[in-house]
Amino acid sequence: MSIADILAHASDATEWQEVLYKDLHQHPELSMAEERTRGVIAEKLREFPGVEVLELGGGIVGILRNGAGATVLERADFDALPIVEDTGLEYAATGEAMHACGHDAHVTGLLGATEALAKATDAWSGTFIALFQPGEETAEGAQSMVEAGLTDTIPTPDVALGQHIFIDENAPAGTVLIAPGPVLSTATSLTVTVFGHGSHGSMPHLSVDPVVLASSIVLRLQTVVSREVDPHEFAVLTVGAVQAGTKANIIPDSATLRINIRAYDENIRAQIVEAIHRIIEAECQAAMSPREPEFVQSDNYPLTVNDKDATEKVRAQLIDVLGGDSVLDMEPWTASEDFSRIPDAFGAPYCFWGFGGRTDGASIPNHNPRFAPELQPTLNTATQALIAAAYAYLGN
Repeated sequence: MSIADILAHASDATEWQEVLYKDLHQHPELSMAEERTRGVIAEKLREFPGVEVLELGGGIVGILRNGAGATVLERADFDALPIVEDTGLEYAATGEAMHACGHDAHVTGLLGATEALAKATDAWSGTFIALFQPGEETAEGAQSMVEAGLTDTIPTPDVALGQHIFIDENAPAGTVLIAPGPVLSTATSLTVTVFGHGSHGSMPHLSVDPVVLASSIVLRLQTVVSREVDPHEFAVLTVGAVQAGTKANIIPDSATLRINIRAYDENIRAQIVEAIHRIIEAECQAAMSPREPEFVQSDNYPLTVNDKDATEKVRAQLIDVLGGDSVLDMEPWTASEDFSRIPDAFGAPYCFWGFGGRTDGASIPNHNPRFAPELQPTLNTATQALIAAAYAYLGN
């Protein structure tokens, strides 16, 4: 038997995968509250022959032991986003949450790959681990599973593998993108509260106006990347929200800024965080703020750096399965992932790649209310890519 036998089982799964995908898409759940989704995944895994199913840290792990050989871990995330869907799909979600980042496709692909491997054990040997992770969108899920004892509970992988869907005119459905080195940025979010002294709008001289203070901060923060970061380095600083006040003639007591930063280097990330603190503290002092600003840091994502040897090995197998024209070079993405926390906890090398979701030449960013991958060939490619990558290490 060969990888062709595994892929044949994957083809047989197309019908149930499409049904499952639609079900997951219609029932999105927010980060770290994915109870139904977790149950659906666990129930499906228990249908596959020989798969040991574990639940920990809000996630699900399926382990398939098949004799001597390498141990391969493949990961899919399964949380949704607080976005109202506007796709017009007949299976669109109707509530306040949406799978606007394609995690439903990630789950469907990994379940299909797991079943195919479970039904074709004569074609490979070793241990296959299918890990389904909660809370990627809040950078909580991978850490939650690690803290729940993941490294003491499952076999140590020789390699960890993962993938992410996106919609871009340069990479249609049926293609994958892969590259060694940094492929996803490190990220941090900060919620900053600055304080003033409230007053009537007609008496601004009796106030310390936090709205003006917050405005000065927003403008000054624009100089961090343009004037403090080396132009040869990548960095992004975004003030995504400024919240203050309730009425036109009331000067409030405080204002809140929500800031997000991205970089391909942890030292650059730290440099930007330091600059944010320095600028905000200085602006507060200049405005005669009555209290020190408050900083709350969250959504801390690690840098994703693909191992060179693992990437070359996976890429070669992807080409064998999908064809050379379907395996493209991946430029570093400015988005972030917590995937690498899992292999890092084991000290294992890893490889993370992208796959396309539309054939119509569209470019629709993830986290958009109109994010709508085509069912096929998207789901088949997601499944085949995971099988190919695992087979690069497990194949007879």
